[in-house]
Amino acid sequence: MADVKTETMGFEAEVSRLLHMMVHSVYSEREIFLRELISNASDACDKLRYEAQSNPDLMAGAGDFGISITADKAARTITVSDNGIGMNRDDLISNLGTIARSGTAKFIDQLTGDAKKDVQLIGQFGIGFYSVFMVADRVTVTTRKAGESEAWVWESKGEGTYEISAADKAAHGTDIVLHLKDEAADEYLDKFRLKKIVTTYSDHIAVPISLAVTGAEGENQEAMIVNEGSAIWTRPKADITEDQYKEFYHHVAHAFDEPALTLHYKAEGMQEYTVLLYVPSKRPMDLFDPARKSRVKLYVKRVFITDDSEELMPGWLRFVRGVVDSQDLPLNISREMLQNNPTLARMAKAITKKLLGEFEKLAEKDSDKFLALWEEFGAVLKEGIYEDAERRDQILKLARFRSTGAEGWTSLADYVSRMKDKQSAIYYVTGTDEKAVARSPQLEGFRAKGVEVLLLSDAVDDFWLQMVTDFEGKPFKSITRGACDLKDLAPDDKADDAEKPTEGAMTTLITLMKEVLGDRVKDVRPSDRLTETAACLVADDTGMDMHLERILKAHNQIDTVTAKVLEINPGHTLIRALADKAGAKGAIDSLSDPVWLVLDQARILEGDPLEDPAAFAKRLSAAMAKGLAA
Repeated sequence: MADVKTETMGFEAEVSRLLHMMVHSVYSEREIFLRELISNASDACDKLRYEAQSNPDLMAGAGDFGISITADKAARTITVSDNGIGMNRDDLISNLGTIARSGTAKFIDQLTGDAKKDVQLIGQFGIGFYSVFMVADRVTVTTRKAGESEAWVWESKGEGTYEISAADKAAHGTDIVLHLKDEAADEYLDKFRLKKIVTTYSDHIAVPISLAVTGAEGENQEAMIVNEGSAIWTRPKADITEDQYKEFYHHVAHAFDEPALTLHYKAEGMQEYTVLLYVPSKRPMDLFDPARKSRVKLYVKRVFITDDSEELMPGWLRFVRGVVDSQDLPLNISREMLQNNPTLARMAKAITKKLLGEFEKLAEKDSDKFLALWEEFGAVLKEGIYEDAERRDQILKLARFRSTGAEGWTSLADYVSRMKDKQSAIYYVTGTDEKAVARSPQLEGFRAKGVEVLLLSDAVDDFWLQMVTDFEGKPFKSITRGACDLKDLAPDDKADDAEKPTEGAMTTLITLMKEVLGDRVKDVRPSDRLTETAACLVADDTGMDMHLERILKAHNQIDTVTAKVLEINPGHTLIRALADKAGAKGAIDSLSDPVWLVLDQARILEGDPLEDPAAFAKRLSAAMAKGLAA
C-alpha cells in the first residue's frame, strides 16, 4: 500500500514489565504459547458465529470456521490464522497494547522471579497472548474485523513499544506470525512436535485445526487436521480422560491452575441441556470486579451465545468456569432475550442447586479440599447469603468462619455445639481484616471467660448479617453493639472485685466523664467485656453495628455517624486512678484532659479518626510531661 502511515505506541507500564519477564525468561512450559493462540482463535470463531445469528452478512463468503497453523522452517516463522471475528484498530490497542482487565497491578506484584510459579499466573490474569514472546523476538498480527473494510497490522518486538498501520487483507479474521528468536525455539518448527502440542492441549477445540510445515528447502507438506474437533461436553464421561478435562478447563477458563472440582452431566426430561463446569483451585484475577459477571459460556445446540449471562449463573458463583449447552433455547436467541427467559431461569436454578449439592458432598467427604476451596471463594459464596433468600439456609450450613474457639475454619453447627450452657446467642465481631478483628478490645472479656466469638473480616459480612436473624434458633449478636451478658454466662471472680473501685467511686467518675464529654458519647458505663484495655466504644442496643456504619459513611450512604457508648474497665490502672480522684474538689478541671484522652484512645483502637488531632497531641504531651516530672 502506498503512503501507509505507521503509528508507534508504547505499552502501558504493566505490560512492559510483563513483556520483560517473557522475553528474558526461559520456561520449560514455553509450548503453552500455542495453546493460548489456539484458544484465542477459537473464541474469535465463537464470537463471529454468535454475531452472525443476528447479522448473517458478516459470514458472507467466509466458509466453514477453521484454525490453521503453518510452520516455515526456512523463514523460521509460525503462523496461526483464523477466520473468526477479527479486530479493528481500537481492538488491537485494547487487546494487545493494554492489559484491559482489573487486577493488573496485583498480577505484577505477584511475580516472584520463580519461572514455574510466574508462568502459572499468565492464564490466571487473562494475558495468555503475551506468552508468544517466550519463543518469538518479533510478532506480527494482521487482522480485519468482520463487517468492516479496513484491515490492520500490529507488530512488536516485545521491547516496550508496538506499531500499528493499515494493511491489505481480503477476508475477515486474524493472522499471527511469530518470528522465532533462538535456535532453542526451532523445536516448534517440527511437524510432530506441533501436532503433539495441539493434541495435548487443544484436541477438544470444536473448530478444525489444520497443520502444515514448509521444509527448509521449500518443499510443502499437505495440511492435515490434527484435532478431534468435537465439543468435549458432548462426549460420554467414560470417553474423557482426566487430562482432557483439565486441558478443556485451561481452555475455557484461560487458566493454568488445576480445577478443584469438575461437574459434568446431562439433564434430560422437560428440559435438555449439558453442563460441564469447573471450580478453580485459585482465584481468578477478576473475582472482585464490581461488574460481578458470570464467566460460564452459554451455547445453544453447540452454537456459542454469550460468556457473561447474568441469568445463567448468580453473581455469587461468578468464579465458576465452563459451558452450558441448551437444546431448548431458540438458536437465534439474542442476549437481550435471555433476560427473564423462563427456560433459562429454570436451568439456572437447577444448575445452582446441583453446584451447591456438590459443595455439600465435598465438605462431607473431603473437608480439607473443601476448606481450601472456601479459603479462595468463601467471601464470594457468602454474597449468596445476602442475595439469595431461597438458598440462604443451605449456604449458611456450608459457610466456614474464623473463630476464637477453634483453629482454622469452623462451621456454624460446630460453633453451636461448643456454646456455653447459658449462652443463647452466636457472638461475632466484624472488621476490615482478620488480624485487626482478632485484636478488637471488645474480645478481651469473651476470651477470658472462654466464650467463643466469630471473627468476620470479609466486606460482605456486615451485610448478610442484616438479612439473617439466627442459625437454628440461635440469634447472631455483635459484641460491639449493646450491653454484654458475660456475667450471666461466667460470673466474675470475686478476687477481681477487690481490685476495682467501689460502686460509689465508679458512679462519681461516670458522672464526671459524662459532663466532660457531653454529646460526644451517648453514654458512659462500666464494662464487663474488657480485661486489659482501659476503654472501648460500642454501639447502643438500638444503634447500627459500628463497622457497618463506618462502611456506609465511607460510601456516602449515610451523612453522619451516631454517638457511641463509652465503656470503661473498672479493673484497669488508669480507670482506678481516675475513680480515686473523681470525688476531689476541682476534679472536673483536673481530670478533663485525661478523660478526653480515654475517649481518644478508644477511638484510635476502633480505627476512627480523631475529631481534633491537635488537641489530642497537646493533651498527650501535657500528660507525658506531668508523668515524667513526677
